[in-house]
Amino acid sequence: MSSQTVPSAPGQSEFDRATTVRDRGDGATFDVDVDSGWTVGPKPNGGYLLATAARAAGAAVVAAGSEHVHPLAATAHYVRAPDAGPAEVTVEVLRLGRGASQARTTLSQGGEPCVDIVFTLGTLPPPDVAPEPWWTGPAPFDVAPYDECMPLQANPPGAEFTVSIMDRADVRLDPAVLGFALGQPSGRGELRGWISLADGRLADPLALLFFLDALPPATFELARTGWVPTLSLTTYVRAWPAPGPLRVRQYVQSVDQNRIDEVCELWDSAGRLVGQATQLAGIRIPDGVEAPTPER
Repeated sequence: MSSQTVPSAPGQSEFDRATTVRDRGDGATFDVDVDSGWTVGPKPNGGYLLATAARAAGAAVVAAGSEHVHPLAATAHYVRAPDAGPAEVTVEVLRLGRGASQARTTLSQGGEPCVDIVFTLGTLPPPDVAPEPWWTGPAPFDVAPYDECMPLQANPPGAEFTVSIMDRADVRLDPAVLGFALGQPSGRGELRGWISLADGRLADPLALLFFLDALPPATFELARTGWVPTLSLTTYVRAWPAPGPLRVRQYVQSVDQNRIDEVCELWDSAGRLVGQATQLAGIRIPDGVEAPTPER
């Protein structure tokens, strides 16, 4: 694995600035600026919006008297995509508990709701003091070494629009899953590689929310399609990741009736499963494209 850039000072990374929330003074309403640098085409990335809302949820829970600031689980419904610019997040604290608290957030713009999210929040210890899992079933998947993987670009040749999050996330894909880039999808419906923040900021529970929705659609390895909009995204943050790039894998489970469901996994440098996500998204398969035979 190659050496990484020096991490930004706390609070000074692009990710921290882009996800800043400002309390209006009631502990429940927060002003945000949807950053144009965290977009896919003209619209903001869903994981970035999720992380921004998680900051507001954590701040509201703290204002209500809890120390639960880390998003352990979240289920988001994407009603409409906001534009870059001013927006607001309102937070309703549903419960303050000993081990976890719950809150519901709504990110709105121009008086219209855009993303509705229910969070379960808790406290995750840093990786140097976190206990080992009591039991775990899956093992880290195989992936080509970091330096042998291909970094994704914000403006790859032939792209129809700019994917600006690729200037903020250092995403490197295994050469074995790059058939789509050559116009020859493998038919496996899987992407895998490495991910970190491009400015060197170390990953934390909030960054995992962004990473879990940062890869291109895994359907690109089935057929080249246009935009694949997220309808619902459920994430689990298992642990605070150890330093270093994370292994990331995203794969399609089903394409049915213009809907897909994808699973994303994140494994840290210590070989620990630190994040998972499942999402339902819309898709339009071009006319005349036949489905590949699934591998068994």
